[in-house]
Amino acid sequence: MIIEETYEVIHAKYGQRLNTVTIEKLVAGVYLTAVKLSSGYSGLASNDLNSSDNCTHSRNRGFGDFTPGNFKGQKVADLFELSEPTCFIKTLQLAVMNALSAELMEDSTYRIIENLDPMELIDLSQKKQVCVIGAFLSYIKKIAESNSDLKIIELNENAIPEEYRQYYVPPDLAQDVIVKSDIIIITGASLANHTLDNLLEFIPAETKVILVGPTSGLLPDVLFARGVYIIGATRITDSAKMLELVAEGAAGFHLFNYCATKICIVNES
Repeated sequence: MIIEETYEVIHAKYGQRLNTVTIEKLVAGVYLTAVKLSSGYSGLASNDLNSSDNCTHSRNRGFGDFTPGNFKGQKVADLFELSEPTCFIKTLQLAVMNALSAELMEDSTYRIIENLDPMELIDLSQKKQVCVIGAFLSYIKKIAESNSDLKIIELNENAIPEEYRQYYVPPDLAQDVIVKSDIIIITGASLANHTLDNLLEFIPAETKVILVGPTSGLLPDVLFARGVYIIGATRITDSAKMLELVAEGAAGFHLFNYCATKICIVNES
């Protein structure tokens, strides 16, 4: 699994130093979960809005270390040792992994392009078969305005604005569309809802896969090995403002106006 393997890479790079990193601040917003660590680095993850797996549905309502009122000061290493984590804890783990990854990538040899959207690295001057997985409106709009053949795969058809419903493909036909695509853009929320592993299994090797969104800023080693070509991630420039916005119900695009920049992490292998 991508998430588990990526955590193993992060753990190996941090070594014993990981045991000294703690949660300094946690905010669970409507669309995003955000965390700031004692290292000074912050991370985000999209919430799985379709999940009902939370503490209010549990038969064993807990007040342990990783429950509201107790997160501050907890070691992040212990967060990944929890047995049977809830959906919220899994989302928090992703946010923490993004924060840890941000530090590791700061002095890395990965090719990181600052202040750039992945769409600017895609040549749509010639007609392409482009598939967007997830209701990512900004990308849908740009591709629909190009000469390319657009297909949209989304579990919730109602999440797609009416003017773009003509491009909608039901999930049961997804595989036929994916294998014929030249470019596939996948929302990073697929990490949060645990669908990315299955998607990448049947995407042809020659297809350019782009993973985008605030959840996507993981250390890229495992994603690159799975064939992801570009990761469109979010770099936090003002942690305090980011936490404030998430608490006020911000979605990812709100952050770029106040406290974050876009980066592209490019697979050069």
